[in-house]
Amino acid sequence: MKPAREYEKALEKVRSLCLALPESREVEAWGHPTFRAGKKMFTAFGEYDGEMSLGLKMSYERQDELLEDDRFFPTPYAARLGWVSLRIGDETDWDEVSRLVREAYRQVALERMLKTLDLSGG
Repeated sequence: MKPAREYEKALEKVRSLCLALPESREVEAWGHPTFRAGKKMFTAFGEYDGEMSLGLKMSYERQDELLEDDRFFPTPYAARLGWVSLRIGDETDWDEVSRLVREAYRQVALERMLKTLDLSGG
């Protein structure tokens, strides 16, 4: 389990990336902060096996590609739906996380949300 300060710092970074997206909102589910585009979840933050991680909704092809990298693992209970989790730590590349969050958002966002995102340069 990570120190609370480290967890909160990482969560704040994730929160700022997710809530910057059109019509996104934070909803607590299963004791974890999750982020949704409308009603559909695109990412979830939490701890798994003592490590901070970020679950991301991906296409099956992208999931397979990401799982070739040791920083990623199949999201428990949701991998069959295309979810993959990224270990979050001191070496985390937050620019990469930003791109992954946007990619996950695009998997579930409605057309109007995507149009707004594209118009904003996202």
